Amino acid sequence: MSDSHLSIEGYLSYTLAAAHRNVHQSLGMKLKELGIQVEAWRILEVLIAEDDHTMGELAEVVLMNPPTLTKLVDRMVSDGLVHRQVSRADHRRVQLALTNLGRDQVEKLRKFASAQNDEILEKLGPAKAQILTEALRSLC
Repeated sequence: MSDSHLSIEGYLSYTLAAAHRNVHQSLGMKLKELGIQVEAWRILEVLIAEDDHTMGELAEVVLMNPPTLTKLVDRMVSDGLVHRQVSRADHRRVQLALTNLGRDQVEKLRKFASAQNDEILEKLGPAKAQILTEALRSLC
């Protein structure tokens, strides 16, 4: 069958988008119980591992455009999860750092994210999950 006859469901890009939407919404509903968006969880996870990112670098890692990231970070600062600080290495740079509340929140959020990850692994099985992970990373 030629590409001109594919239904929308026949396109890999559609299937990827549909899977992303389902996974994102599922995690989003669980994180909402703690008052956190999926994107905020991503930011917290990145910052707990390493807090030496510019806003541009952070936007790239957490898959957000910079203006949207800035608005979300402003809200996270107001909520007491992160704070801005001047970089010790380069005083022109502003870095984000987790507050104690932010660190505590990461531990709570990880339970939800890990549970979802386990559900996906259970559905796929380890072999398919590994193949899918490698295939998706090859697209990035």
